[in-house]
Order: sequence, then C-alpha cells, then structure tokens
Amino acid sequence: MSSRAVILVPFGVLAVLAVFFTLGYLITTSFGIPQQFGFPPAVRFLGAVLLLSGFVLFGWLFKYRKPRDILTSTFVTFTKVGKERAYLGERSGRTEPLVVKGPYRYVRHPLYFDVLLLLLGWWLLLDYSFLLISALLLLPWFNFVVASFEEKELRAVFGADYEEYAKRVPKIIPFTSQLDRVFKESGS
Repeated sequence: MSSRAVILVPFGVLAVLAVFFTLGYLITTSFGIPQQFGFPPAVRFLGAVLLLSGFVLFGWLFKYRKPRDILTSTFVTFTKVGKERAYLGERSGRTEPLVVKGPYRYVRHPLYFDVLLLLLGWWLLLDYSFLLISALLLLPWFNFVVASFEEKELRAVFGADYEEYAKRVPKIIPFTSQLDRVFKESGS
C-alpha cells in the first residue's frame, strides 16, 4: 500500500491543484480581474519571504512526520471516502501515533496551511492574480471538504485524545483560537 500511496497521492494532489489553478484563471478572466497588479519590489520581497517561510514550514513538518507517512495516511484516508462510518476507525496500515508537536501545536492541518502560504507567496512574488483566486478557492475546499473528512477519521481513530487536541488547536489557520479568545474577552 505504501508504494501505491507514494505514486498515486502526488498525482492526485497535482490534479486537484490543476483544477483549482484552472478555476482561478477562469474566474480571473471571466470577471475581468487584472492578470497582474504591478506590485512594487517591496511586495514581491514579501512574497519571497512567504515562500521561504513555506519551505521552512515543510522542513519543520517533515521533522515530525515523514513524507512517506503523510502520503500513506492521505492514501488511507481517501480510500475511506464513501465507505461506511464504522470503517473510518480502522487504522488500515497507519502505524503512526497522533502527532501534536512541532507545527501541529499551532494548527491541526499544517500541510494545508503551508500550501496556502506558498500560493500567497507565489502570488505576491510573481504578481499573477489567478494564484490569489486559487488560494481563496482552496481555503474552503481544505476547510469544509478535505479537512472535515479527515477530522471525522481522526476522531474515529484517536477518540478522546483527538477531541481534546481539536479543542485546543485551530484547524487550518494558526493562532485563530487565540484571536477568538481575545475577542470574546474584550466583549466584541
């Protein structure tokens, strides 16, 4: 299964990204959004900083979860789509424990956050508006479709440990739990 995951998951990810890039491009052209905004060098530099941050985050993520484990768990998760609810709790070849350290201390799905960060970095660096539209389309896809299904599976596999973790750590965007607390405490 692991060798199939290493082959199939990257192709699946590239296909999904191609769909969202195409949608971003079509929306950009359909609504007459300028292809480029003419960003000044300072904004492009910010894009380079975001890209560098994204690549560093990948390295940090891979310190706590091996790329092969990520590919295997992604493959296992998506083989469960459309199966009976009881099937979600099966480990199906997953051997790793629940990871709650490193970038997982700040966000439950750091890989999705990282993809968005990289897209925003590429947008600012290259100044192609379809990249921003693609990122804005990917965020709800990750949040409401992909991560929501993964969350059901992780709750079934890890039970109360995952429930407690999910209460403390935001889903995709880091530090949003802390912002929610600040707004609630200030009465806003």
